[in-house]
Amino acid sequence: MDILIMKIGGSIQDQLPASFYQIIAQLQQTKKCYPVIVHGGGPMINQLLEKLAIPTRFVNGLRVTTQEVLTVVKMVLSGSINNEIVTQCQIQHLQAIGISGIDHGLLKVRPIQATEDIGFVGEVTEVNTAFLMNLLENNIIPVISPIGMDEKGQHYNINGDMAASAIAKALGGKLAFISDVPGVMEREQGILKVHPSLTKQEAEKLIEEAVITDGMIPKVRSALGSLSNQMNQAVILNGLKPEDIASYLKGNEVGTKFVYKEEVMYG
Repeated sequence: MDILIMKIGGSIQDQLPASFYQIIAQLQQTKKCYPVIVHGGGPMINQLLEKLAIPTRFVNGLRVTTQEVLTVVKMVLSGSINNEIVTQCQIQHLQAIGISGIDHGLLKVRPIQATEDIGFVGEVTEVNTAFLMNLLENNIIPVISPIGMDEKGQHYNINGDMAASAIAKALGGKLAFISDVPGVMEREQGILKVHPSLTKQEAEKLIEEAVITDGMIPKVRSALGSLSNQMNQAVILNGLKPEDIASYLKGNEVGTKFVYKEEVMYG
């Protein structure tokens, strides 16, 4: 059975309709896939940092994470947001468990290499897949907060997209970034269309041409950044149209797929 890792961004989490969780329930009950949820929480983290007058900044899309910032990140991710997603799952009679990458050594990390010191920001070195599979095989949905720990017990903030990608690679699952749009869209002859698939080269060209703009740029770059030999496809799906998830798992053309091998042509 397929494993579907869904990355829910902090900007869409509170917009997801009840039908999103209903679709997940149907997929699980009909054994279409094992669902795994990984979430972010940037907007809520920003709000709490601002209230507490704690400065925050980003370097190449990664939040500079001091010990003070890390405390807030853990409060928001492993507390408020994780609990809310688990609650929505349980309303739909799904067995869901809220965990962070710290629990049961789920996500082992090391400090991420960056051009400057960005504090306690980690990259995943190992995923406890046996733990996750034990949950999935018992029909329990993991709802994962992207906080990890190194071998010395230091906690780290992990970029949610990077955490989802690492988990998908380790499990050999499908990776879907849940967005508030149908995919990468372009207007041609007055008609708005969704690109069914893009290579890295094609996507970068659309960014240069300002077809891909604003908030879609980080979504696309995150999807592209997840690709490798082990993870040769990722997809952006519309979380506000949850039936697209089921359609994608059936192999239908939905959302925008990003493919690793640029020489392969996709229609």
